[in-house]
Amino acid sequence: MRVFVLNTGRCGSVTFANACGELTDFAVGHESRAHLAGDDRLDFPERHIEVDNRLSWFLGELDERYGDEPLYVHLRRDPEQVARSFARRWDSGDPAGVITAFAGALVKRRTPWPQEQRLEVCRYYVRTVTANIETFLADKPRQMTVWLDEADEWFPLFWERLGGKGDFDAALKHFEVRHNAS
Repeated sequence: MRVFVLNTGRCGSVTFANACGELTDFAVGHESRAHLAGDDRLDFPERHIEVDNRLSWFLGELDERYGDEPLYVHLRRDPEQVARSFARRWDSGDPAGVITAFAGALVKRRTPWPQEQRLEVCRYYVRTVTANIETFLADKPRQMTVWLDEADEWFPLFWERLGGKGDFDAALKHFEVRHNAS
């Protein structure tokens, strides 16, 4: 069994991955193959949980390779909070940052976005990625949509669905810590 945690980024993906790190019967990765291209990019082993916001741009290939076999999890957070978090990180200097890639290449723009337009671009990114994920999941029989701030409700169901082994209480405590905050 594989688990793919699809998300926009800035929504608790590091927290989710750290919580899953308490499982003893699954390997866990956070953007573990994001630096790869071609066939290697989506080559995930059995009993692996991958949390990677960039998977939303590879959904066609993910479907071709894995189909309905994995459990697909859509990790969500309030869209406005996500957009504002991306806006705060806009000038982080990370050339591989997903928001600057989206704002400069997917939304083709040759000049920098003015400060007063950046939040709207971030909102557009969040809407676009969310729509991509929701459309992809529409026919997937093994899926769940979860909200970061409701982890105490859905994480036990997720753990049970995996038949997870490990320290569940320690896993749940990860949701009390903010990781990768901007």
